[in-house]
Amino acid sequence: MSDHLLPVKKNQAAMVVVTYKRQELLTGLFDSILRLTQAPWRIVVVDNENSADTRTMVEQFSERVTGRWGRTIIDGSGNQDRVVYLPQDHNGGGAGGFSAGVRKAYELGAKWFWVMDDDVAVEPEGLDLLAKWSERYQVVQGSRLDYDGGPFYWQYHFLTALGIPDPIAPGEFGPSGCRPMNTMCFEGGFFSRQVVEQIGLPDPRFFIYWDDTIYGYLASKVTQPVVVSDVVMRRTRNIANWNIAGVRQLNSTSDMNRYHIMRNRGFMARYFMVHGDYRPLAFALGTLATALKEIIRLLAVDRSHIMTGIPAILKGWVDSRQILHDPDWRPMEPLKGQPAREIQGA
Repeated sequence: MSDHLLPVKKNQAAMVVVTYKRQELLTGLFDSILRLTQAPWRIVVVDNENSADTRTMVEQFSERVTGRWGRTIIDGSGNQDRVVYLPQDHNGGGAGGFSAGVRKAYELGAKWFWVMDDDVAVEPEGLDLLAKWSERYQVVQGSRLDYDGGPFYWQYHFLTALGIPDPIAPGEFGPSGCRPMNTMCFEGGFFSRQVVEQIGLPDPRFFIYWDDTIYGYLASKVTQPVVVSDVVMRRTRNIANWNIAGVRQLNSTSDMNRYHIMRNRGFMARYFMVHGDYRPLAFALGTLATALKEIIRLLAVDRSHIMTGIPAILKGWVDSRQILHDPDWRPMEPLKGQPAREIQGA
């Protein structure tokens, strides 16, 4: 290991993996983790299915991990195993899974959190590369390869007033190898314990979609997150998509996703209110643009779901308005030493 990299005991990095009914993809991720050149301090596997098959897989994986790296320092529960299995009593979606996984890793004493779904594979030097950046930054988003091996472009700049990703943010990194960002993706996001203490856990109420966007937005209020050129993982699931001029534009998705894409804008607006960033007219324009994008996705990629997809979009839109005006809504609380913020503009 190079001198400038943080050794794992100092870094104390926990990987948080959320899985649901995709054992074949989870197998590939487990295999890639065993090829890491730096041992993770803990690997928390959140099983949203609570499946006997997944439990068996994790037990076998734990044995392989112990054979590869041995046991590690005692954690907050008195355990020395690197792999921690965390079955859930219900499917909380990605948001609920990451909230539970980060909480568990935090309670065990993790200093850093590397989060991901089951449909990726980590690069062998991924943890080493992230450790290098963690000497300077509290939130680091590594680059990814797409399922075909090509670069995966991610919209790292979020237009807060509109509540949408910036579609024309430059993709080049320049000589520094990084760019500032104000969002995050739970497909490979890497962040510190200090950030979790200041902004709290990921909000499980999102269920799916926008949860990582808002977590990165909240992180940008307490530190400067960055996206870096170093490739730390690759995607392993092939998704139907619409290409324009050879560039992937819109992936296929489900009606459940369409609903939450719209509904969760209500949660997004509430967090913007907390931090004084809510602009009603601009946000309404962004909501309209989001709905139009989803209709275009239906026409271009998911045409067979038009009859069910349009109602899902409309229902999500209506439910987002209820969240926007819910007098009992409160943001997630910080975990340590930070007062709760008052909601502005509610």
